[in-house]
Amino acid sequence: MGMSLEDRARSAVAALLHATGESQTDLATALGVSQAQVSRRQSGTAAWSLADCEAVAAHFDIDVLDLLAGPTRAFECLPVARRRTSGRRAPADVRAGSKEVAR
Repeated sequence: MGMSLEDRARSAVAALLHATGESQTDLATALGVSQAQVSRRQSGTAAWSLADCEAVAAHFDIDVLDLLAGPTRAFECLPVARRRTSGRRAPADVRAGSKEVAR
């Protein structure tokens, strides 16, 4: 059997954080929650709710169904402008979700 939906969501969030260079703290700030809440969701001691998944997907500018499809699909749908380059973190305006960045 494949990954559960919860595992796919956690893996996709981890992949998106890695791809963008964002930290759990950055994501927590964008979602209006604490870093500890993101950590609990990522460790599996708490689940990402559907509302959480919608907020995460919106933050990374992808469709929620692409997030729930798993890490490969989530990464493929991540706008190129959101991706870090050469191991460096994405610029602050991109991490903050600025819509002015070219896609």
